Order: sequence, then C-alpha cells, then structure tokens
Amino acid sequence: MSQLQKPPGPPAAPSAPSTPDPDRPPRGPGAGAWRGDLSASVVVFLIAVPLSLGLALATGAPLQAGLVAAAVGGIVAGLLGGAPLQVSGAATGLLVVTAELVQRYGWRATCAVTVLAGALQLLLGAVRVARAALAVSPAIVHGMLAGIGVTIAVGQLHVVLGGSPDSSAVDNLAALPDQLAHPHGAALLIGAVTVAVLACWQRLPGRAGRLLRTVPAPLAAVAAATAASAALPVPRVALPDWAPQALPALPDAPALALAAAVLTVTLVAGMESLLSAVAVDRLASDRDGTRPRTDLNRELAGQGVANMVSGLLGGLPVAGGAMRGSANVRAGAVSRRATVLHGVWVVLCAGLLASALELIPLAALAALVMAVGVRMVSFAHIKHVQRHREFPVYAVTLGGVVLFGVLQGVALGIGVAVFLSLRRLTHTRVTVGAEGGRYRVRVNGQLTFLAVPRLTRALAQVPAGADTAVELGGSFMDHAAYEALRAWTDAHRAGGGWVTLGGRSGRPIAEPASAHSCRPWTPWRNHHCTRPLQGAATAPHAISDQLLSGVSAFQRHTAPLVREELARLAHEGQRPTQLFLTCADSRLVTSMITSSGPGDLFTVRNVGNLMPPPGTDAACDSVGAAIEYAVEVLKVGSLTVCGHSGCGAMQALLGSDHEPGAQTPLARWLRHGRPSLARMQRIGRLGRGEVALADRPVADDVERLALVNVLQQLDHLMSYPCVARRAAEGALTLHGMYFHVAEAQTYVLDRPTGRFYAVRPEAAVRA
Repeated sequence: MSQLQKPPGPPAAPSAPSTPDPDRPPRGPGAGAWRGDLSASVVVFLIAVPLSLGLALATGAPLQAGLVAAAVGGIVAGLLGGAPLQVSGAATGLLVVTAELVQRYGWRATCAVTVLAGALQLLLGAVRVARAALAVSPAIVHGMLAGIGVTIAVGQLHVVLGGSPDSSAVDNLAALPDQLAHPHGAALLIGAVTVAVLACWQRLPGRAGRLLRTVPAPLAAVAAATAASAALPVPRVALPDWAPQALPALPDAPALALAAAVLTVTLVAGMESLLSAVAVDRLASDRDGTRPRTDLNRELAGQGVANMVSGLLGGLPVAGGAMRGSANVRAGAVSRRATVLHGVWVVLCAGLLASALELIPLAALAALVMAVGVRMVSFAHIKHVQRHREFPVYAVTLGGVVLFGVLQGVALGIGVAVFLSLRRLTHTRVTVGAEGGRYRVRVNGQLTFLAVPRLTRALAQVPAGADTAVELGGSFMDHAAYEALRAWTDAHRAGGGWVTLGGRSGRPIAEPASAHSCRPWTPWRNHHCTRPLQGAATAPHAISDQLLSGVSAFQRHTAPLVREELARLAHEGQRPTQLFLTCADSRLVTSMITSSGPGDLFTVRNVGNLMPPPGTDAACDSVGAAIEYAVEVLKVGSLTVCGHSGCGAMQALLGSDHEPGAQTPLARWLRHGRPSLARMQRIGRLGRGEVALADRPVADDVERLALVNVLQQLDHLMSYPCVARRAAEGALTLHGMYFHVAEAQTYVLDRPTGRFYAVRPEAAVRA
C-alpha cells in the first residue's frame, strides 16, 4: 500500500496532496526527536574522529585533512544531501587512489583533483544520473570495494608491523614476508591491542559488557591502544597548528592523466555514497517501517558540493560511509540534524581537544584502518554473487583493482560482465521429455530471438492434445520469444491440449518479464470462473458452487503466480508496515484500492469501521487485540481508518428504525458509532463545517457521517496507550481515508483542517 501523505493545507484550487519534504523529520514531539539526533551525533562523532585520522595517515595527507573531511561531510553534505540519515566523511574507498595522488602529484594537486571531482559530481547530480549509476552490476561494485579493502589491509599491515607501506599493493605483498620476519615490537603490540578490542568489544558479556558496549568499538580500541602505549616510545599523532591552506593547484601532468584521476575519484566516491545511502535507507526502513526518503540525485549533488569545499579547505575526498551511516541509524537518529551535529562536534574537537588527539599512537590508527579494509571484503557479498553466477566478474574486478588500480579493475570487470551476458544470451538449451504421459519442455538459458528456432523445433515434437509443462529456467524472455511461445500455447490449447507455463520455482510466466506478476481481479458476476465444476457433486455442501469455482480459478491461475512469494512470507513471517481498519462491506476490496499484495496490509474489518475505546466491553477485545498486536508485535509504522460511501452502518445510525435500547448483536455493536453521530449533530448545531471534501460538496448526511466517523475512530485509536506512546515517539502515524464506491475515488484526510483530498493518478502519495 502506498503510504499516506499529509497535504500542506487547503489549496485555492482542487489538487492532490503534494510530495513530502525529505528533510522533515517524523511527526512527533520535538524534544524526543532532538534527543535521538543529539545522542546519535555523539556516537557517530566518536567513530569518525579516529577513523578520519587513520585515513589521513594511510594516504600520506596532513592529519588534519581527515578532520576537515569529516567536518565538511557532516555539515555540508548533511545539509545539502538527499539522504537525511547518511553520514559523510573521509572516503574509505578512495584511500588507495588518494595515496597514489599524494605520492605522485603532491597534496595541493590532490586537493585540486578533489575540487574537480566534486564539480563533476554536482553536474551528474544536476542531470539526474544517480539511479543509472546503480545499474552497474553489484558484482563489479563489491569487487571494486573488496579490491580496495585488500590493498588497504596489506598496506596498513606494514605500518602495524613497524614498517612503511609502498604505493603498490603488489610490492606490499612481496615485501610482507620480510616485514613479518622483522616486526617492530612496540608497534605490533599496539596494533594487536587495537585489533583485539575491535574484534571482542561487541561480544563483552554480562551487565558490565552491555554498559561498555554503549561506547563505539573504534573509540574503545584507540583508547585502549593509547593507554597501552603510554610508556612506549612510538610515533604519535602530530596535528600542526591550524592555518589557512594554500589554494589547490593543478599538477604539471598530462591532461589525460588528470582526467583519469578526476574520473576515478568521481566514480569511486559517487558509487560509495549511493550504495551507502541505499543501505542506510534499508536499515532505517527495517527500524521503523517507513519507506525510504532518499533523493539519490540530490545526494550526489550534495556530495559534489562537499568535495569542492573539502578540497578548497585542504581536506580529503568526501563520501558517504555505510559504517558511519548504520551507526547513526542504530543510535536513534531521526533527521539530518544528527549528521550536521556530528560535523559540529568534529570542528570543536579539532579546536579544543588537539592535545588529547596527539596522544594517539599511529600504529593504533593503522590497525583501525586495516580492520576497515578487511571488512570491505564481505563473504556475504561473495556468496551473493556466486549464487547469481557472477563470481568471475567479482574476482576479475578485485584482482584488477589490486594489480592495476581502481579504474582499470572496474573496466576489466565491466568487460567480463558484458562478455558473460552475451554468452548467456547465445547459449540456450531446449529439451523435450515425456514423464508418465505428460510432456515437459525445459528451457535452460535466456529466451531471445536467437533461441526462437530451437524453441519452435522443440515444441513441434509435442503431440497434439498432450498435457504439457513448459519450464523456463532463465530470467529473461524477449518479445519475439514471447510471441512464439504464446502462439504455440494458444494453438495447442485450441487443439484440446493443456499447457502449464512455469519457471523452476513454479511461478508461471504468461507475459514478458517486465509485466506485472499478479493477475487483475475479476468479478464473479457473468464470469467464466462461476461455471459448474467437474466433480462439484462431491464438493462440500457448505461451500457454494460459485465460491468453490472461484477457489478453483485461484488455484488454476493465481496460486502459481503467488506461490513463490507466499512461500517466502511463510518462511520469514509477516512484516506488514501498515494497519488498515475498514468496513466489512463487500464492495470495499482493500487490496484493489491500495494496490497491495500478500504481506503488505494487516487488515481489521468490521461493520462501520468502528474502533471502540479501550475498556468498552469484553466483546470488543477482538478489535483491540488486533490493534495491540499490530502496534506492539508487528511494529507497523502507519495506521489508517477507511470509511466509504453508502455505508449500511451509517445509514442504520441515521435511520428512524435505529433503537438505542435494542439488544441484538448488531444493535449492541452500533452503539460504538453513537459518538460519531453525536459529533456530527454537534457540528450541525454549532454551524461549523469540521469535515469537508476538498473538490466537491458533501452529498448527504450518510456521507457526512461516514467522514465524521473516520475522525472519531482516529480519536478512539489515540486513546489506546500503545498507539499514543508509539505516535508520541514518532514511530507511528495515523491517517484517515474515504472511498467513494460509485466514483472509484479515494480521498485522504488532512487532520488539521478536517478536509479530505482526492488522490489523483498523477500524485505521488507517501508518508
């Protein structure tokens, strides 16, 4: 279901609600949101400072360059970017590239490259290509990051052992045996302490362990290493006095080499930021059930501005970081305030705590960065690309980055990916076999126009009238193959045969892969699914032939389409983000009007979409239990009350035959609608229009009462402690909706004004 959005207010002319501003934090008490952002900013700041210093040390840049990148990334990218919860700072993925630029061209030239790369990122964001950048194969991206991680880890291992790394990963690997044979004892001890604390910090047991784990592991590791090195003569952080940096200067280098450097920084920083933004959005969605709010093009442009500012101030290249962003989400951040505040704390730290930072041993920072490099080689990513048969792309990209460089490794990965794609398109195998009187046609590979001759030859081997199953093992079918398969299927069925089209998972493929995977609904009236079934005489008499025929049609047509998704939901359990309270009226098909499917809505239906207040009577516990289960157990993020036109419950409340003292079940239930009736009558006496439709007058009292009833039931919902608490925390939003059956038109409530706004096809409606 699309989430509902609060309109900005009554417009001068009828219009649909506007798209919400991603900068706006979730609705709730301002103090609570500020507390969450403040605590999250401190956590991220404690992670960012040692990491930024370590990255600056590893690149050979001035140490304050890391702090400049952290501050600019937090403040500039935090204010201008399109990912509110992402935290930007010194780019981890650019460590190898930046180190090479510093060694080859010097620091001022590296800053100039950073400024130019930022300008290019800003341009790419302005022309809206961010989504296209995510079309690059994940195997290439993960292979690139893994190759960078290997290069980082090997280079920083030399520092941990007391040596100095070379600019080439191959040279570092070649020199590693000799470095391992002659380590520097003090540096090795400090590095071991740092790595041990990083590895064990989240596994500390007991109550004391839970208390200690509130301190970020990188900060704890660096603090422990600093304490262990107090009496050891080891190199430490040396922050020079802050002074305005000389302006960046272009290097005296060929234009092609300079363009390659700018392109590499743009590519790596942009991909790292976009992938991190997507990952952070997923974490935020899992945390509170809201839909992602990221504008990737704005994020890319914001990163570009941050890189330009960082380069001009003498800072490292900036990019979003999944580690910092995930820490921000887990620490409770709700808006971009947390990111900006973390940058402010970095500025204050650089100015007020410089003497404390100079106690940190360089070996501890090297060990911290080495651990970051190791984590960039994710075994989960390796398993994922292996499952999708893209490991050659991953391996070639990783090896190319380690042996030749980032841009060269990515180019090699793209080449291998293109080659494998072309090979899969041209290698399609079609086989025909008979199993127990049933023919099975198996297609292994992609069905393109190149495979149509093989497909038609195989289908010609199937006898007329035979029961046939066509299994499509590939993930792609172009239009030519689809038309050939459909033509044969129609002809075979016309000749009395039966054809089942399906993939290996059992999901039928009746249209090209781009088509919607669910069949549209069909009414029972005058539909072929209501024809008498064979064997209907033996069907249970409790189920009408019409209902049983509909079930049979579901099993025949729809069940194969949704079986794979339902199996996934059965395995993972339900995780709906929406609770939908509506009427039991048969004309109100919730899945149809919300375009939702299995697992999307937790639906509560009753006569009149009523929500009795808590403690009304025991007979209402069923409705209250559903609300409590959805809010407390399922942690839904949105709760919607939906009324509709022509509601029989509203007519009964207004009708003269409504007897307040009647004791039938229906009469007892309708008592819970009396507050709505009283509210409408009170509005009439006061002469105020509390509820209204934005684009037309209210038709009659039945419609007016249905609209008032939505408002009243929302008030009843807020009387439940679990609903009020989660709404106050900003984790739950309440919405009102009205559906006009005859017009097939949905209206969304703007609670401050009491007006219902029509949802138009062109409107983007979300929370």
